[in-house]
Amino acid sequence: MHNKPIIRFARESDLPELVRLCQLHAQFEKSEYEPGGKEELLNNHLFGERPSLYCLVAEHNQKLMGYTSYMKQFSTWDANCYIYMDCLFLTEESRGFGIGERLIDQIKEEAKKMDCSLIQWQTPKFNRRAMKFYDRIGASSKTKERYFLTL
Repeated sequence: MHNKPIIRFARESDLPELVRLCQLHAQFEKSEYEPGGKEELLNNHLFGERPSLYCLVAEHNQKLMGYTSYMKQFSTWDANCYIYMDCLFLTEESRGFGIGERLIDQIKEEAKKMDCSLIQWQTPKFNRRAMKFYDRIGASSKTKERYFLTL
């Protein structure tokens, strides 16, 4: 990659491409994804009157190559807030260039601004490459099973 991708906050004009990246992310994680209505929903959560989600994107040559989304949450055990990173995804061709680390570094900066000293996330057990990356940047893991209850 000749010039470095730009890391920036997502804009409303990014929503169609962000939905496409979400769909690629779901495919990578062997999950189903229905893109219908997602632009409007993401728009409400990212750009509404009281945003509940933050999203950073990696852009190269005016094309999105990855994203990370996160939110501020509260831990009863710690009696303090932390950042929960919901997604971190890079297209296959953009992996291995340090972009993921730059996205995480930017979340660290944003976490400090929000007075948070902890970032949490999860990854599927089969995503060994991501686990190796997370270990390399100094993260630690706790094994838990994630459950889903559809209402």
